[in-house]
Amino acid sequence: MQLDSEISGQKRKVELAFAGLVLVALISLTVAVTKLAPNHESPAGVALTPEPIFVFPDFASISNIETKKQQFFDFLQDYVHYENGFIRDLRPQLLSYAEILGEGTTLSGLERSWMMDLAITYSVDTKVANDQALVNELLLRIDVIPTSLVLAQAANESAWGTSRFALEANNIFGQWCFEEGCGIIPNRRAAGATHEVKSFDTIEASIEGYFLNINSHHLYAGFRQERARLRRLGRRLDSIVLAQGLDRYSERGKSYVDEVQTLIQQNNLAQRDRRWMEN
Repeated sequence: MQLDSEISGQKRKVELAFAGLVLVALISLTVAVTKLAPNHESPAGVALTPEPIFVFPDFASISNIETKKQQFFDFLQDYVHYENGFIRDLRPQLLSYAEILGEGTTLSGLERSWMMDLAITYSVDTKVANDQALVNELLLRIDVIPTSLVLAQAANESAWGTSRFALEANNIFGQWCFEEGCGIIPNRRAAGATHEVKSFDTIEASIEGYFLNINSHHLYAGFRQERARLRRLGRRLDSIVLAQGLDRYSERGKSYVDEVQTLIQQNNLAQRDRRWMEN
């Protein structure tokens, strides 16, 4: 009976692994169709194209401040939900790998290759970690960011969609790049500095870049650790709490965190968080 049980257990693991590979293939197909197909539409019906022709609406022309704020948040919200949904679809596969490895079973070559590709994307050092440590680090990085936090940062960094960088470069989070010609040179760049404000082809690309930045850059390791702690405790991903891990996002430090938290509270942005996605 023990042998039968072991065989049954191994069979179940094989079945789970096969199902996982099918899921990976489906996810890859979905990503390919969604991210690369021209004229794909978001849930809001906004055309997303790979050509650099899509720019922010003219928020500066909206005289009523409250109307401007609501239209700004409404415009970006579905983009953020889309990105969170993509990340949310990746986590079950990673969790299944963590379970398999935790039981002492090794991953197949295809499963490990998929995981290594993710590790490269999310800047995880693949040379010093075993598979268990690798999947644990990926789970730490590949996780959602509350919509309320993303929207507050977007409002702060883009001056409600009216900044030069938002209008000319689709950059709504003030992200930098360091190759000559990669973006726009700030007017007040310090002497000797080489950074530019990165140009994005689309708003979607800017949001995708923001998510990857927060989920991979070493400056936001504290943010990711706090997010993981909230998950372990079974608590909601509270954007006010998580904002504290973004003190290195800006040279203003704690003052910047205070500004983001105030934006979340004053605009009641927590109501825009999708409970089923961000819990």
